[in-house]
Amino acid sequence: MSGKKSEQALAAQLVLRIDKLLWFLHFAHNRVMARKLAEKGHVRMNGRRIERGHVKVRQGDILTIPQGRDVHVVRILSLPERRGSAALAQSCYEILQTGN
Repeated sequence: MSGKKSEQALAAQLVLRIDKLLWFLHFAHNRVMARKLAEKGHVRMNGRRIERGHVKVRQGDILTIPQGRDVHVVRILSLPERRGSAALAQSCYEILQTGN
């Protein structure tokens, strides 16, 4: 039974809800704002419009995120375990494009 639990724990580490990810990576000030950003359809994942806060994000996914007047296109390099410093957050993604 412990083998199944460790497999489930490993699988859980490989994905993260998009609302938590947006909050962890400092694209939103809190989780509620991150959920609303995702649910309003402003965020795209791999070119697909996201309309739910529970969509699972994996390492390597490309996100298009509006922030103010800018739109950021980022590739997820690693999934953070928690919300940390800005430097820690920026090490988890690669900016592919920034602009309008």
